Amino acid sequence: MRAKLLPKFDALDPEVLDDPYPTYARLRAEGPLCRVSPASFGVTRLEHVAPLLRDRRLGNDFPEDNPAFAVAEGAAGRVFRRILPTQDVEEHSRLHRLMVAAFSPRTARGHTDRIRAVVDECLAPALDTGRLDVPGELAFPVAVTVVCELMGLPADARGEIWARAGALAKAFTPFLPEPDRPAADEALAWLRGYVTDVLHERRRSPAGDLVSRMLGELSDDEIVDNLAFLCFTGFETTMNMVSTGCLALARFPGEFARLRADRSLVRTAVEEFVRLDAPIQYTARVTREPVTIGDKTIKEGRSVLLMLGCANHDERAFADPGRLDVGRDPNPHVGFGGGVRGCLGAALARVEGAVVFDALLDRVRALELAGRPVRQPSALFRSYASIPLVVTPS
Repeated sequence: MRAKLLPKFDALDPEVLDDPYPTYARLRAEGPLCRVSPASFGVTRLEHVAPLLRDRRLGNDFPEDNPAFAVAEGAAGRVFRRILPTQDVEEHSRLHRLMVAAFSPRTARGHTDRIRAVVDECLAPALDTGRLDVPGELAFPVAVTVVCELMGLPADARGEIWARAGALAKAFTPFLPEPDRPAADEALAWLRGYVTDVLHERRRSPAGDLVSRMLGELSDDEIVDNLAFLCFTGFETTMNMVSTGCLALARFPGEFARLRADRSLVRTAVEEFVRLDAPIQYTARVTREPVTIGDKTIKEGRSVLLMLGCANHDERAFADPGRLDVGRDPNPHVGFGGGVRGCLGAALARVEGAVVFDALLDRVRALELAGRPVRQPSALFRSYASIPLVVTPS
């Protein structure tokens, strides 16, 4: 008897880009694996995704001639091959060692007062007008200001970064359709130029920050590409988590009231926001040896998408996964990935998220949607261009 064909997953399907969760549910129901392309597979269920994130049989050393994971040509493609997540184990460890201190939990907690000050500054106009567009007026300015200060980059260009945020999201993904390449290349060239200027300044006057620590350890291209990537991913993860968290609280007013009544739930709420609508929807690996998942064996040298957003809605692990539960415990989500290649900005996102939502609870009594949220189309990131809210001050 002929083996049953695995269901097909198209990350660029417009329905998936708008709302992937119904598609994810269908894929999970059919089994733990789906097809992404002839030599690429997606893993759908939490019981398999979670251990595979830490499995050394999966790596990131993608062969350049692998058609299932060909990256774009041009600036975006060249940078994508040099950034931290796409390096082999030895190179990843060298880069990770240099960068991890800037995003450690201790460093993040040391900036709590500064984060709160930026949040209060961003919320002040909304409390006067009663209107707040979350991504551009709260989530992005908080996230980009903090990450630039942690890295030693001036935050005076945050308006220009925001204007390019959508194009940058496409630049840092292997799924880059041909029509999107020019904008992604332009945005990335601008961000590299911005970082290069800072690098030249640090050569003249080292400041003890992340940029200065990288001098002498890496080539200029490695420094510029990875700082550009860290700048983007450092604000993208937090920005998306704050945006989707605010949207979830507006859609589940009972949970907002519950959170206001019990502030001890803020940290579990942040974890739940990440689970409910994971800022990063998948992470890619390549098999170094055959790997068996369910009743299927994936051969060596095949691409594997560990589908974080899909696993976070697995009915086998989460009761009523489409519902916000700010007190969900346990919450074994994989929204930040895991293992040595887990999200570098996870600690920062958790600290920022707790401060942002704690401040929001201090200053705001109710949130309501004032219009339809507008997605920022991306296969990899769950980003929003606009989430218009009516806010009622406390």
